[in-house]
Amino acid sequence: MLRLGIIGLLIVSVITAGAALDRPLVHPLFSEGMVVQRDVPITVWGWSEAGQKITVTLAGKTAETTVVAEGSWRVKIGPFAAGGPHELVISGPQSLTIKDVLVGDVWICSGQSNMEMGIGACNAPDDIAQANFPQIRLLTVPRRVAIEPETLLAARWLPCSPVQVQQGLWGGFSATGFYFGRQLHQELHIPIGLIHSSWGGTIAEAWTGLEGLSPLADFKTSINQFTTAVAGLKKQGGLDYGLLFDEWYQVNDTGTMQQWWKPETDVGAWKVAENMPRSWESSGLPDYDGIVWFQRSVEIPAAWTGKDLELGLGWIDDMDTTWFNGVRVGATDRHDVDRIYKVPAAAIRSGTNIITFRVLDTGGDGGLMSKPEHLFIKPVGEAQGVSLAGTWRMKDTISMSKLPRLPQRIDGGNPNVTTVLYNGMIAPLVPFSLKGAIWYQGESNAGRAWQYRSLLPAMITDWRSRFGVGDFPFYIVQLAAWQEACQEPRDHEWAELREAQAVTAKTLPNAGLAVAIDLGDAKDIHPRNKREVGRRLALCALANTYGKKITWSGPWFRAMEPAGQAIRLRFDHVGQGLVARNDRLTGFSIAGENRTFVWADAKIDGDTVLVSSPQVTKPVAVRYAWDINPACGLANKDGLPAVPFRTDDWPAITMNNH
Repeated sequence: MLRLGIIGLLIVSVITAGAALDRPLVHPLFSEGMVVQRDVPITVWGWSEAGQKITVTLAGKTAETTVVAEGSWRVKIGPFAAGGPHELVISGPQSLTIKDVLVGDVWICSGQSNMEMGIGACNAPDDIAQANFPQIRLLTVPRRVAIEPETLLAARWLPCSPVQVQQGLWGGFSATGFYFGRQLHQELHIPIGLIHSSWGGTIAEAWTGLEGLSPLADFKTSINQFTTAVAGLKKQGGLDYGLLFDEWYQVNDTGTMQQWWKPETDVGAWKVAENMPRSWESSGLPDYDGIVWFQRSVEIPAAWTGKDLELGLGWIDDMDTTWFNGVRVGATDRHDVDRIYKVPAAAIRSGTNIITFRVLDTGGDGGLMSKPEHLFIKPVGEAQGVSLAGTWRMKDTISMSKLPRLPQRIDGGNPNVTTVLYNGMIAPLVPFSLKGAIWYQGESNAGRAWQYRSLLPAMITDWRSRFGVGDFPFYIVQLAAWQEACQEPRDHEWAELREAQAVTAKTLPNAGLAVAIDLGDAKDIHPRNKREVGRRLALCALANTYGKKITWSGPWFRAMEPAGQAIRLRFDHVGQGLVARNDRLTGFSIAGENRTFVWADAKIDGDTVLVSSPQVTKPVAVRYAWDINPACGLANKDGLPAVPFRTDDWPAITMNNH
């Protein structure tokens, strides 16, 4: 599993709607120091006794309503011009005055860990020290999963200051959000409200409401699983997840069907995995996600007879089930905890004993991921034991691409379940009036990049329908480069995920793309230059939302045409002209009808690029920056990198991944 966030710092419980907080007169979003959206009628809402009259006053305007039978009320008031501070007064059975209310533009900042990453984690001490912007207000939505849409949240608005930007998990307030908001404030000279709602390592379908996902055929199974699980949780006794997973393995995994946990299983034909612990990708299973079985023998000293033992396996990526001499001794469904299982004395033999475990890895590296000293067996309570590092046997059975969807575990605060983050972290904001949203997510969906072409637009459309302010602007950060560069052209799921992001930005109304491929770090999936990410998002907004006459994107492929033994490429967003970064036009590959890509020679010719190779005399397709960490030399003179692209529509490698 990709380690894309701060995992294990916070345990979140599944909470049904309204169970955690009393219903207040006005929603907690309306609090001292807040920003409300300018130039549109704003929605104000809360709760009181049925039949009571509620009056709302702000900046000289008043609206009235009556509390409905179930005890809620809602009014629209305004619009208002940018400015303040004002007082928001709510009168009813009781009265409440909320001070220091600014009117400006409100943006949601959401996604996974690269949005969650705080400014304090970005080596930006000067930016932190200078973060005195009293007209920028910050609100962080607490991490929370929920099985039904929540109505309330425990959060408050804070003024932007050096102290406040460092409050919270993992370096404080979202660095991407901060830099985006700072740029808008400095350019527009209006108050800016930033609502940060993100969670590292999470999937886009968790951020999408049930109604938004329902039209997508790919998610019918997961929706059915989710609704069934919710119904089960509400019943006395809950659900037996262990039984659900056992049944799933029994139907889908050959090793489970053939009971490979039994010590008499013949592993002579299994792969030899030496120098364990290490990932199975480096032990003979490159680029493999799915189910793998491991086995090894261990000699138990006679002095240990009759004693319970501790079996240590360290971190296993992602999920394991472990047996000792055919006796099941433990199972863990997360990757980031040490496996230390108790082996009962009754299961132990003098002499040779067999340890077997089954692993399911859903993405990234898989297998034994700890240090050698974390693999051991020893008597309970004793310091000395036998090392289990070294040689194991392993056998892969079925890849993720061929597996049906896993049972969704919706208890225990699991954020990677259909709809639960929408329910817990977006629904409590609805129907707060806002200007738009910025989104930095996709790493956790890369293995299903083709599906993301439908999923991301569905999520955006779902959010827009719920907030009720029309097709509000939605700006997407395209994934940055990561991992070591490949020496030859190839397909890669991250290239396809970037394409899905670009297709969404180009085809959905009021959407845009901030390219970040040149800002990546081969050794860190969390590149630290969030200042430039935020700036590029702000360029999208300044041009497309605020009408500034600026160049907001790098070159974007528009069309191709044959040019002898070359292909000529034409682009939108050339700005002041095309340029080769570092005087080298790298990152292009070309293919003929055999669909085999080779590195190409490329040169700028006016506002076009000519691409060719002596190895391809009849070229039909070109790709640019098509890998997880590709060379990318094309930009415009405005300093913005070209959007990665391909001219072909050949089948994607993730097309059948669901």
